[in-house]
Amino acid sequence: MIEAIHLTKTVTLPSGTTLTLLDAVDCTINDGEAVAIVGASGSGKTTLLGLLAGLDLPTSGKIVVDRADIATWDEEARARWRQQAVGFVFQDFQLLSHLTAWENVALPLWLKGDGNAEKQAKAWLARVGLAERLSHRPETLSGGEQQRVALARAFACNPRYLFADEPTGNLDAATGETVIELLFSLQQESGATLVLVTHDPALAARCQRVLTLQRGRLVANDHPSLG
Repeated sequence: MIEAIHLTKTVTLPSGTTLTLLDAVDCTINDGEAVAIVGASGSGKTTLLGLLAGLDLPTSGKIVVDRADIATWDEEARARWRQQAVGFVFQDFQLLSHLTAWENVALPLWLKGDGNAEKQAKAWLARVGLAERLSHRPETLSGGEQQRVALARAFACNPRYLFADEPTGNLDAATGETVIELLFSLQQESGATLVLVTHDPALAARCQRVLTLQRGRLVANDHPSLG
């Protein structure tokens, strides 16, 4: 379970003005749950996602995971937690251009010292329908194929928590639907907790809950099926 308690993030602009990105957000994300974070541009969606994933530190408040406040950890401890328990999927894929598809998937496994990294990476690419693209570099793959590589990479380390930032934002509708189906299939199969940021109402509706942000504040915490 991930719990945000009075989570606040502010930044100081060069002019000296303080800008509030998140304002005392409270929310709980249960194990195995799929939760969407929605809101207008600038509402704090990506800021909240980054804090929950341990990519950034709040100005104040707590992020409690398994009774530990990760906001009190140093960068080394948070990096170790991300390596062990977290997977990421980004709008722009964030694949390394000089590595092949299987090498991109194998990289986090190598970093963990997994001796079967190559075998596992190739198996994961086969699971996402890219068995024939193992040795292709990102520039030779379509956007949908690159995102499937990113999904394989995210799930290869068997994460407890998967964070996705606009995972279909750079894809056309048909390709995006394929990626959505694959994302939720893998999430349900693995039992991972999924937290995603999206502007897509159809994608948000696939989640069990939708958190709506407005100007840094949480204004709704809804079950889509209940409206």
